[in-house]
Amino acid sequence: MTTGLIAGARDRLIRLAEAHPGWVLGFQGEVWWSRLARPGLHAWAGGEPLRLHEPAADAADTDTDPEAPACYGLLRGETGGMLLRFVRGRPVSQVTEDFLAWARERLAAEGKTALLPVWDNAAWHVGKRARSRIKAHDRRAKAEGGVRTVACRLPVKAPWLNAIEPKRVHGKRALVEPQRKLTAAEVVERVCDYYGCEPSDPITQQVA
Repeated sequence: MTTGLIAGARDRLIRLAEAHPGWVLGFQGEVWWSRLARPGLHAWAGGEPLRLHEPAADAADTDTDPEAPACYGLLRGETGGMLLRFVRGRPVSQVTEDFLAWARERLAAEGKTALLPVWDNAAWHVGKRARSRIKAHDRRAKAEGGVRTVACRLPVKAPWLNAIEPKRVHGKRALVEPQRKLTAAEVVERVCDYYGCEPSDPITQQVA
């Protein structure tokens, strides 16, 4: 499917959400919030990436925090609010399922009946496990009540179709700390403060 056709499918999903007050359109994506690297922003000058802070040699021995905590985000189309969950590990199908389950619980508490995520076709979104789990959940939701999931997949190479992308760029700009290396906890706090989100426990990647 061409980018134009996919954009059309996305726009139809937007119109559907606008026509159904109980449905929530959500622009979803994942990002690694680096504690070290200069954000890759268009507003920055070109050249090789520079580290904001060079840690002392002995600091690496005691610093066990991940250098770039992973985070799932969902930008709500109807409110402009953001739902965020950091990840202990990396994005995989299981983490995607856990994030969707958490987001659906939040929306169900508001009386919503459907989540329409717009996301790229990364493996953890479109893999066999993720697709089968989403279908199984939707069958239960249809039979027993609950928030259904109707996704629109975008090409990985067309980030401009996902409205969450500019939000991530601005968030990275707000995260810059040129004087010292942030801890992972400080990264979480700053990101949540910037987007106006209550911090939640991280989703843990299950390793077999």
